Amino acid sequence: MVLTKEEREEFLAQPHVGALSVVERPDRAPLTVPIWYQYTPGGLLWIRSGPQSRKTRAIEAAGRFTMLAHRTTPTVRYVSVEGPVTAVEPDGAERAREMAARYLPAGKVEEFLAFERKELGEHSAVFMRPEHWLSADLGPG
Repeated sequence: MVLTKEEREEFLAQPHVGALSVVERPDRAPLTVPIWYQYTPGGLLWIRSGPQSRKTRAIEAAGRFTMLAHRTTPTVRYVSVEGPVTAVEPDGAERAREMAARYLPAGKVEEFLAFERKELGEHSAVFMRPEHWLSADLGPG
């Protein structure tokens, strides 16, 4: 069963680990990687990534990407969005904290942020305007 606009936006707003896909080269299948993301219904979807990472370079070159969020219980449900990149900006401490707090227990956020600063370095925030949606809940009707 296809989800309503409200159902799919609410589902995408939950902290699922996404699967990001972007065309990297015309002679290859899309690059697909797991990723943390943030979304507020009616707004832009955004991710964080190293500014020189393979995925960031591919996103900037393609100008758009797809992100899939799914679950397997209590029913199989998914939402996939595809759309244009609206901005790529240097990331900051506030966004880093927001994303970490979305996915990690409160007691692990500071430890992760310290690790990220030391080991992963600078990040960019990449914003996408959801333009095309696919969704379904494959549970009992």
